[in-house]
Parts: sequence; structure tokens; C-alpha cells
Amino acid sequence: MALPDPSSFVPEDFADMMEGHHGGHLGIEYRAHGPDWAELALPYREALIGDLSRGVLASGPILALMDSATSFAVRMKVGVARPHATLDLRIDYVRPATPGRTVIGRGECYRVTRAISFVRGVAHDGDPADPIANVAGTFMFTDL
Repeated sequence: MALPDPSSFVPEDFADMMEGHHGGHLGIEYRAHGPDWAELALPYREALIGDLSRGVLASGPILALMDSATSFAVRMKVGVARPHATLDLRIDYVRPATPGRTVIGRGECYRVTRAISFVRGVAHDGDPADPIANVAGTFMFTDL
């Protein structure tokens, strides 16, 4: 599926685009958005377990969730489907995800310059005050 027309960006269309791509294969789902933020969900699945003895999700799918949520937040902030690439995304894991729970990723874009956007976010499994991970990063616009 092609990207939505940048002049008529509809967040739900962008979320549908994830199907057939990495986020879709992981099962990432759209939840909500605002003018500079987006919230996605990663439902718990056995295929995503990284520690079989404890049933804890692997870190890679959580990182992919946060990359997608913060990227989505950039699109919300600029209001168009402007192409960009992850330049840097730091993730600090605070604790393991609780086995059996959906992980929620909320990304925020707090500043945009001509070439770079700045993001931050949190992953949690039910309580944003008890995060699984915090992220901070930058995206580079590729249409310059």
C-alpha cells in the first residue's frame, strides 16, 4: 500500500499501511493520536518472547514499537506524510515487560527543524507511571 497523499494525511490510513510491513508482522496496532503524539500497541504473542523461561517479550519488538510510535508522532507534528528516517533512537529499559500483557508505546515529537525532528516516548504495559522503557531520538527528513 502506498503512503497517503501528503496533502490529505489521515492518521488511520497511515496505521493501516503498517500491514504487510515490519510493524504489521510484529502485530503493532494503532491506538490513538494527537497533534504531536501517537500511541501504538504491541499485543503479547509467544512468537515475540525473548526469555522462554520467564515468558518475557524480547527487546527488539519493543524497540520497533517505539520507533514506529515516535515516527508516527513526527507525522502528526508536521501534518503530512513527509519521508524521514531514524537518525538516532536511544532506548533505556527500566524493567521487563509483564508476560501476557500488551505493551503500549506512546511517542511525542516535541521539536521540528528544517531537517531534523526530535522525539521522546515511553513504553508501558498498563501504567505509564511504571514504564518498561523510555526513548529519546531524532529523525532526519529525507526529502531535502
